[in-house]
Amino acid sequence: MNFTSKAICLACSLVISGVSAAQEIVKIGLTSPLTGSQAQAGKDNESGAKMAIDQLNRSKFTVAGKAVTFQLESEDDQGDPKAGVAVAQKLVDSKVKAVLGPYNSGVAIPASKVYNDSGIVMATVGTNPRITEQGYQHVFRLDPDDNQLGGDMAVYAAKQLKLKKIAVIDDRTAYGQGVADAFLKAAKANKIDIVSREFTNDKASEFSAILTSIKGKKVDGIFYGGYFTQAAAMKRQMKELGLEVYLMGGDAICNAETGKLGGEVVNDKLYCVQGGTVLGNKTTEKTFLSDFQKIYGKAPLTYAPYFYDGMLMIAEAMKKANSTDPAKFGPVLAALKYSGVVGDYEFDVGHNLKNAPVTIYRFKGGEPVPAPLN
Repeated sequence: MNFTSKAICLACSLVISGVSAAQEIVKIGLTSPLTGSQAQAGKDNESGAKMAIDQLNRSKFTVAGKAVTFQLESEDDQGDPKAGVAVAQKLVDSKVKAVLGPYNSGVAIPASKVYNDSGIVMATVGTNPRITEQGYQHVFRLDPDDNQLGGDMAVYAAKQLKLKKIAVIDDRTAYGQGVADAFLKAAKANKIDIVSREFTNDKASEFSAILTSIKGKKVDGIFYGGYFTQAAAMKRQMKELGLEVYLMGGDAICNAETGKLGGEVVNDKLYCVQGGTVLGNKTTEKTFLSDFQKIYGKAPLTYAPYFYDGMLMIAEAMKKANSTDPAKFGPVLAALKYSGVVGDYEFDVGHNLKNAPVTIYRFKGGEPVPAPLN
């Protein structure tokens, strides 16, 4: 190699080195059930996060004047607490700066300690109050908790549906039990007679024995604390048993997958409650829904907008903090006021949302639509 060639190669290496030094790769973790019965929800979460990251990278995002490229590290926690803790350690080892998820409260509660102890920001949609009651400074909740979700559904059941006798079933997960407990407490406060409390699990598909027992108690409604796969099967079996009463649930059944799995039995006697207002009224909401449809060929389910907003909020906190270090942008996130697709985000001292709105839905044509108010 002659002197000229060496000089050219040296110049090239210096240019490449300069470009590399001027740009930072920031890893963001995502933890959700990407396989199994809840995979559709997990993939929806991932789609929302990817959409936000692609948008940020196209915008040539900078922090403290330095170009930043975000890289999503998606991990399948299977909706299982043990797997979720293993995933948490894997993401910590890969040096992510923040984590979107977990989706399931039962995963979020133990995994949050791993992230917090490692100084990594965790932004979850898990709704069990225990997640934030642990007092971890790096843990944030992006949506209302079970007390608000279950409580508002109970008030609607009493005031709008005029139900008097209700049975409660939960799947014994942290989420299912938490939202069922909140519903039961608020239902009693609103003079609803809770005639029985039954239990199943999040892998069950057969509910005939429980439903037969409930039928004999002459209820006019059932509240189910659990996920959409079981809710759809439960609604089918209610139909088969001639149990034509209301079935209610939390946000985990509030999506089109319930309709796809349940078919024609998923009708206007199935109600659910979800955080946020109805999307589609504001320009930002219409743009998100339109872009999501173009990219993925379908409408988002429950939590894609939250994962999208969560990623953009984290990026905004980094920009304001002039740092991608969680120790620096975490406190900025805690004090941030952010207007997203779902609504306005602002955290209280416990890192729960302030004044988080909720909406009651009922199903029509297999899709959740806003429920009427009398």
